Amino acid sequence: MLSRLPERHRAAGGEFLRFGLVGAFGFCLDVAAVYALIPSLGLYGAGAVAYFIVASINWALNRFWTFGGRTHRAAHTQWLRFLAVNLFGFILNRGAYSLLLVAFVLPRHYPVLAVAAGAASGFLVNFLLSRRLVFV
Repeated sequence: MLSRLPERHRAAGGEFLRFGLVGAFGFCLDVAAVYALIPSLGLYGAGAVAYFIVASINWALNRFWTFGGRTHRAAHTQWLRFLAVNLFGFILNRGAYSLLLVAFVLPRHYPVLAVAAGAASGFLVNFLLSRRLVFV
């Protein structure tokens, strides 16, 4: 599939696919963390804490696998930068999550629906910001 892309876009295409795979793995972790944390933190607290945990894991995977050849910053600096620039993705992600919890009954009973909508909302923004501002 990547071989169909023009030469100048192949690297970005590969990064996009790897970022998507990391994101899919992160989605599974996010769902698990939300469900595990709901009893102690409630729906909103679970969503916030789960996002922070999963964002940190996703940063590590993206640092070493997705953008491994482009990683030139110190780990702690890059992790903080990743969290900062992905704040926009966080706003989209957890904004959609919270909106669905407030507006509909079904996501309150099945939080996976709200987590999925949130993940989809922030994905492209997170990829573009990560590629241009974090992993350079």
